[in-house]
Amino acid sequence: MKAIFQDRYGSPDVLELREVDTPAVADHQVLVRVHAASVNARDWHLVRGDPYLARLGLGVRGPKVKIRGTDFAGRVEAVGKAVKRFRPGDEVFGEAEAAFAEYVCVLESEVEPKPTALSFEQAAALPLAANTALMGLRDLGRVGPGQEVLINGASGGVGTFAVQIAKAFGAEVTGVCSTRNTELVRSLGADHLVDYTQEDFTRNGRRYDLVFDLVGNHSLAGFRRALKPTGTLVLSGGGVFEGGSAIGPMSLLIRGQLMSRFSRHRLHVLAAKRSQENLAALRELADSGQLTSVIDRTYPLREVPDAIRYLEGEHARSKVVITV
Repeated sequence: MKAIFQDRYGSPDVLELREVDTPAVADHQVLVRVHAASVNARDWHLVRGDPYLARLGLGVRGPKVKIRGTDFAGRVEAVGKAVKRFRPGDEVFGEAEAAFAEYVCVLESEVEPKPTALSFEQAAALPLAANTALMGLRDLGRVGPGQEVLINGASGGVGTFAVQIAKAFGAEVTGVCSTRNTELVRSLGADHLVDYTQEDFTRNGRRYDLVFDLVGNHSLAGFRRALKPTGTLVLSGGGVFEGGSAIGPMSLLIRGQLMSRFSRHRLHVLAAKRSQENLAALRELADSGQLTSVIDRTYPLREVPDAIRYLEGEHARSKVVITV
């Protein structure tokens, strides 16, 4: 099979389209023929081995996992003898390593039936980004009807899902984005917009029950100014935080954890985890018409390096998807 292979850290130029063996299916695994995959900030961090501290887990001299990609959607090609929920031909989506390939082999617990309301490309855009939004809003932010929620980075991969999920939970949503993205964010259901090129939401006097930050472009003191007295701040590592390439987002996130012990506000650091139950929840939201994927650009498998360059350097809106 063809796959995007990486044997060393560096720019997207280190990625190569190679012919590799199709993975063998173990008892509890499903082999999926990939129709689409999506690009996340996680991918370009892994390509560059950034932050450096993360290489202790990823591989010091080069990545342990050689095939890039995480999110995918496709059809089941084969199943292990212990698999009970799926059979060849089923349309599925999920999150696992090595998704930038013609086939991906995953545990049965890592996939769910694809939302019928979405195309393969739209379904592939969901897993990591929409799961991050779901966990940040539901599990940490505890969003409920009538709450005032601000999403900083509302036009990005996670942000476009966060706007929709917060609305599905009954919140009054303010989206922060640039001028060119205001119509997109409004179309996703945002009740109010803040154009960050014209206005600083941390200094305009408005207060929110929840600030969900996906960018990291303000200090913790600034974020807290935007909170009501009992408000909640959820920090995600998906943005470009202060701290440099040695520790990257960990600087702000660590300080956020420390300050949460001494603040009247609730401060949480989001560490999204793969969850079959969350995939099912996202499928239900999609099939009920409350959640969809906005796709900025699509690239063929051979152009994954270009897709990652675009995501890294061009302030991509919403999701970038790979068609296989």
